[in-house]
Amino acid sequence: MPDTAAQPDSATPLHPALAPQEMIELVEGLLAAQAEIAPKYFYDELGSRLFTAITQLPEYYPTRVETAILRQHGAESGRSVGPVHSLIDLGAGDCVKAERLFEPLHPAQYVPIDISTEYLQAAASRLDAAYPDLRVRPLAMDFSKSFDLPPDIAPDGRLFFYPGSSIGNWSPDEALGMLRRIHASCPGNDCGLLIGIDRVKPADVLVAAYDDPLQVTAAFNRNVLLQMNRLLQADFQLEHWRHEARYNAGASRIEMHLQAIQGVLVNWPGSSRYFAPGDTILTECSYKYEPQDFADLLAAAGYGAIRHWTDNRGWFSIFHARA
Repeated sequence: MPDTAAQPDSATPLHPALAPQEMIELVEGLLAAQAEIAPKYFYDELGSRLFTAITQLPEYYPTRVETAILRQHGAESGRSVGPVHSLIDLGAGDCVKAERLFEPLHPAQYVPIDISTEYLQAAASRLDAAYPDLRVRPLAMDFSKSFDLPPDIAPDGRLFFYPGSSIGNWSPDEALGMLRRIHASCPGNDCGLLIGIDRVKPADVLVAAYDDPLQVTAAFNRNVLLQMNRLLQADFQLEHWRHEARYNAGASRIEMHLQAIQGVLVNWPGSSRYFAPGDTILTECSYKYEPQDFADLLAAAGYGAIRHWTDNRGWFSIFHARA
């Protein structure tokens, strides 16, 4: 999608028309033995706003702890990163996390990338006004599918910023593929990656972060069904589904599911599926890593000079690696 598109109407869906392959992938996911919806579909405008609310919850530690690490180790990490020309923010959301890096890193250009066009444009407009000397170059695109950056983003001095442990939404094998694609998008000199990862910790802490008592996360999860109704012309009814978070210790990951409260037949053009009571749709996995395991992934993806910083409890880590 072009980054210079006019502001859409607030009712405009994330994808006005799904590409044929995306339609196939969505339908195949819903019809799989373990039904699933990719987490990227959380982020329409409402979903993006709900996630911002989640980051303010006391139970949701990753944003708060990551921010504290960057604050505590900002000078040291800035020296490790070195000069930055283009700060490329993957899954930028409201851009607040990257904004905290503007002062220590002094990038000439900021490139926020996000799948939610409306939310991205609003955030970019705010930064344009607040930082007149910084070139803000928003890109509305699905970077899980493509890393085609426009030619006006200089090849030298690129720093990819991938915060919030979002890399955990991929399995370790998929994460390795993503890290390699980012590495391949660092063709120039002085390029690197600054990335946050969530670490293994007690199951009760992890589950609480994904199942808050205010049920903001539940609303965020169930909103994806409204996306399916828009994108697939499906007939999901929210009252038939409840949010569930569980820790899969064997895979070292949190899983978010939508569980059918009663037997329900869901229809969309050309197909349908019956969900028995208790059947679930897997909507997100969030893998947790030990630092050495993630450092090994970075090395396998081609990165060197790997460093990381953590908090006092060892709950979260921020890695910098050179391409």
